Amino acid sequence: MKKYSEILKELREDRDLTQQNLADILKTERSYYGKYERGIRPLPIEHLITLCKFYNVSADYILGLPEGLKFPKK
Repeated sequence: MKKYSEILKELREDRDLTQQNLADILKTERSYYGKYERGIRPLPIEHLITLCKFYNVSADYILGLPEGLKFPKK
């Protein structure tokens, strides 16, 4: 299972974007975004939501969760 930091980098590179491009979208510093990709800083939920919308992928995908997860039955 891939770490979300690896997936963030892959998504960005697949679209030929720079870390600065993503930092601008997230309204943060490039150095902060770089730390998300290196796994040094946790990705805030607000940024996760923005990235899901930007890349048109689910949060499960970015977080590296396997497909078909089942919710516990109550």
